Amino acid sequence: MFLLHIDWDPIKFIDLGFFKLHFYSLMWITAFILGFQITKRIYKNEGQSEESLDSLFIYSVLGIMLGARLGHVIFYQSELITEDFFSIFLPFKFKGGFEFTGFQGLASHGAAIAMIISMYLYNKKVLHKTVLWILDRVVIPVALGAVFVRIGNFINSEIIGKYTGSDFGVVFNQLGETAPRHPAQLYEAFCYIFVFLILFYFYWKTKKSEQQGFLFGLFLVLLWTVRFFVEFVKEAQNPERADWLLNTGQLLSIPFVLIGLYFMFIYKPKTKLD
Repeated sequence: MFLLHIDWDPIKFIDLGFFKLHFYSLMWITAFILGFQITKRIYKNEGQSEESLDSLFIYSVLGIMLGARLGHVIFYQSELITEDFFSIFLPFKFKGGFEFTGFQGLASHGAAIAMIISMYLYNKKVLHKTVLWILDRVVIPVALGAVFVRIGNFINSEIIGKYTGSDFGVVFNQLGETAPRHPAQLYEAFCYIFVFLILFYFYWKTKKSEQQGFLFGLFLVLLWTVRFFVEFVKEAQNPERADWLLNTGQLLSIPFVLIGLYFMFIYKPKTKLD
């Protein structure tokens, strides 16, 4: 008989005795390592130095992680600002007793905003091209990284989907449940593979990388369109907004899609690349 649902109850970490290595953290590390290798190939193709690549890696890691964390707090868990402020920036929980939690609660919308800001600072301090030149290239590894982040969410049984109302789906045993839910994290991860492949194709097989802002815009349109539609089968991360026509994730995605369309079809650069 074909198994319509999966009972999901994995271990979340490897206990090394002195430290617990969480698989979610491993997914982020994998994302950054693969992203670095892809960007290294792109920078080599563009004739950029290894020193500028190393600086890019530092700016990207700090910007994305800090932005993702702040984005989660601002959009989904603002009570931490007054109730447990230091847990925003440290991998510990202080309210109700000291506890190591790792870096949990990361929002992709915040990461996207921070990526743009960090690339602006990186360009100003290091590269001296245009911000869009950088963004057109870093979105390729970022799209691949999003795949591993969502796999990490699935391992953690977080950002879960709604109940399917049928025998199909995933039963998240760690949540004490018995009814199948949509594996929304895997839906996103699967779609992001195609976002990465499309961007990779446009960079290497077409001349669209010469059109400033096009690949960045395409990334925004593809990734946030996926996010918008997958949100229909996700549980609302803000329970008090569960009855809204569109949830927080969808409302935040719409501006990104519109900005992406602007850069793809309307934007005209004021200066030419060197």
